[in-house]
Amino acid sequence: LISSVDPKFLNLTKVDDQIYSEFRKTFRDLKIDVLDPEELKSEPAKEKWRPFCLRFEGVVEDFNYGTLLRLDCRKDYTEENTIFGG
Repeated sequence: LISSVDPKFLNLTKVDDQIYSEFRKTFRDLKIDVLDPEELKSEPAKEKWRPFCLRFEGVVEDFNYGTLLRLDCRKDYTEENTIFGG
């Protein structure tokens, strides 16, 4: 699905715009093209991610499920370029 649709036209939830807006307010300086695992999994990062995710409890079904992320968006999903965020 993701590779067959231009991402700018893909909506996974009815509140995608709200999620992105809140994401950018909370993680203003987070680079999303090349992710640093420390910014996702360290204790200080978890202290920011948990409250962010909890904002969508009751709004997004399965709001607290994990997902596979590519560390570098320019590369394919490979074992070396993939991290589980959850």
